[in-house]
Amino acid sequence: MTARPAQIVDGSQPREKRGTLDASIPAAATGVVIVDLAQVRDNWRALAKRVAPAGCAAVVKADAYGLGAARVIPALYQAGCRNFFVATFGEAKAALGYAPGATVYVLDGLLPGSVAEMAELGARPVMTSLDEARAWAALAKADAPAPAAALHVDTGLNRLGMSEARLDALIADEALLERLDIALVMSHLACADDAQHPMNREQLETFQRLRAKLPKARASLAASDGLMLGKPYHFDLVRPGYAVYGGQATAQRICPVLPVVRVAARILQVEDVPVGARIGYSATYRATTQRRIATIAAGYADGVFRHASAGDGETGGFVAIRGALAPIVGRVSMDLITVDVTDIGDPAPQRGDMVDLVGPDLPLEAVGKGARSIGYEVLTRLGTRFHRHYIDRDH
Repeated sequence: MTARPAQIVDGSQPREKRGTLDASIPAAATGVVIVDLAQVRDNWRALAKRVAPAGCAAVVKADAYGLGAARVIPALYQAGCRNFFVATFGEAKAALGYAPGATVYVLDGLLPGSVAEMAELGARPVMTSLDEARAWAALAKADAPAPAAALHVDTGLNRLGMSEARLDALIADEALLERLDIALVMSHLACADDAQHPMNREQLETFQRLRAKLPKARASLAASDGLMLGKPYHFDLVRPGYAVYGGQATAQRICPVLPVVRVAARILQVEDVPVGARIGYSATYRATTQRRIATIAAGYADGVFRHASAGDGETGGFVAIRGALAPIVGRVSMDLITVDVTDIGDPAPQRGDMVDLVGPDLPLEAVGKGARSIGYEVLTRLGTRFHRHYIDRDH
């Protein structure tokens, strides 16, 4: 039997506007990651409009959340984004190559011995300690302070960040402070995905008190979820990441964004299995009736969570086939998953067809929930074996 041509439905548009998208998938590709760059731009513009007159940056760490910094950062730059946040020096170097002249903040700050490299690169470290502040201040000249940098203050997350006591020590050291150009003071919310959590207000009040100690610096508190908490959380600059890529981390306040990514994988085999047959490694799943099982060319090497496995009496993750959800049964392995397609018909799935791992009927949040995780991890776990296809209706 001849396999039908692979067709992918455009999930970046509302349901009523979705049409068939020719993703130009190579015949030998076992899977495809489709990224809509125009929607990335639209999402950023929508967020920027939402928070105006505050500025809107974009967090592009972890290879733009797994979607490809080399393509995503230029798209954001074209949209007007001029402030980017990354985690590491290497990410900063790449970002400045993709967005020349932009301001790039390095969230991991200054590692010992990296001051000269950071200064030469022209990125702005996000300092979290007095040691970093002193090391950066050593770049100051007699007639000018050190290059601009940011300062991360802790407001209750107790992860990275300078405590209030250390901030006070920095401010009290006038000789040190005058050698620094602190262009941005920032912090990070712990519970912004829950709009009703009292810690949001507690951190807001703490941040207002701490940033007042550095009145000349711009201020930034909110990321994707935080910007939806309202204007008091916006300050001078917001730092969305997940939302730029179409993520909706909270059901309480929906960000004005649409999905940008679709992930699909190819069916390698479809076979009937009899009652009592075991499926997958460790024989954790047993067919209670005769079932039809599709083996799909995707596994944990491609970002499918092993926790998406379903065993006897357990539920796991799903794939989507023409709008219907089909459960993953048995263990997720490195290269393969097995899916129960018994109830999928008209026409029945067959070898060579593509099924959605992420898509309009299986959003990031649902995939994360099915694996007892979150959509952020779904994005950043995407493997490199699948064909990458970028679509851009504006260019």
